[in-house]
Amino acid sequence: MTGASESVATLAPLILVVDDEPDLEALVVQKFRREIRDGKVRFLFAHDGVEALDMLGRHDDVAMVLSDINMPRMDGLTLLLKIGESVDARSTIIVSAYGDMSNIRTAMNRGAFDFVTKPIDFADLQATIDKTLRHVGAMRESRQRQAEAERAHAALSRYFSPNLAEQLAAGGSDVDVSGQRREVTSMFTDIAGFTSLVETLDPATIAPLLNDYLGGMTDIVFAHGGTVVKIVGDAMHVLFNAPADQPDHAERAVACALELDVCSEAFRRRWAKRGLEIGVTRIGIHAGLASVGNFGGGRHFDYTAYGDAINTAARLETANKQLGTRICVSESVVSLHPDFKGRPVGDLVLRGRAEPIRSYEPLSAEVYAETATATYLDAFRKLEAGDRSAMPAFAALVGLHSEDQLAGFHLKRLLNGATGSIIDLD
Repeated sequence: MTGASESVATLAPLILVVDDEPDLEALVVQKFRREIRDGKVRFLFAHDGVEALDMLGRHDDVAMVLSDINMPRMDGLTLLLKIGESVDARSTIIVSAYGDMSNIRTAMNRGAFDFVTKPIDFADLQATIDKTLRHVGAMRESRQRQAEAERAHAALSRYFSPNLAEQLAAGGSDVDVSGQRREVTSMFTDIAGFTSLVETLDPATIAPLLNDYLGGMTDIVFAHGGTVVKIVGDAMHVLFNAPADQPDHAERAVACALELDVCSEAFRRRWAKRGLEIGVTRIGIHAGLASVGNFGGGRHFDYTAYGDAINTAARLETANKQLGTRICVSESVVSLHPDFKGRPVGDLVLRGRAEPIRSYEPLSAEVYAETATATYLDAFRKLEAGDRSAMPAFAALVGLHSEDQLAGFHLKRLLNGATGSIIDLD
């Protein structure tokens, strides 16, 4: 029974009374005996400002201060000033003679929450204390909500664009991070040969290298409203249309991928000047249904996605290695993108899938308008139709543009006896 009483008392607001009158402590305890007994309030007593500051330093759970003005060593106005300078300023009630309005005005200007006059009317004091404690409770609740929001924002900022992270931290009702099945556009990125490169690098180089790369890449993802689901080393998994609705999610993903490609190529050139040859960044994108949500349990926030749409995007990223491309997107993305510009790669048979998926290499408007793109499209049409002139068409293209690895890939297939647009990558 004693333990229960102590537990209740511990939860009661603690009030520090500061006054040099010797009889005030006994009077306060007598007047508030029922509230003290019921665990509704606790009191500490100090006889001047110096002693009060010492007590505040030792009792960080003091909810409010009730202080006289005229005291030895340190008066109430100086104490009020000191309390206001502290990190965790307490609400203070000043006690003063009725005629001492000048000091009362000074006290209010220094941050006193309220005042009572002497001789003390204990009914008025009770009402003033109750009002002050309600204010203290509201302020603490507000600070707690702000602290929780800041912690949530810091955690969510690792995944979501700043605007969306702020909306989620504030409890945006139109954004749902709970498990749900929804259409998404999934994107995977990876640097070719990075794992082997890291094994040869000085550890002091790896951190600035990754920070440079991932900093630029995530900034671009967030600028396009993407959600960074996971970063493992240099590899990223990004979602669009989750958790917030983005009707243009496929368009966002393609625009993001093209900008990521520019960023990663600039990154490679930057580090090449410092003597490090870094592989290209490969990107795969696919749109489809996936199970999306926070699957981290109660203790860990882990917003992620599962399903065939996710696996397909990952395999399209890997397919770039064989195709010689840097970006590979599926037909499902192109069908949702009315202004898509790019060239067909072929009908890819990916690992674990029986049916081929028509895939494309997205291009910027400038590259799409070049003569070489039209030449490729013509050669690919011949390839699809089984026209024997496809081989010389691709050979001519490679002769003019030896850097076109996708054209070189098709030429090699044709030279090895392959026909048509179906490409088995398993």
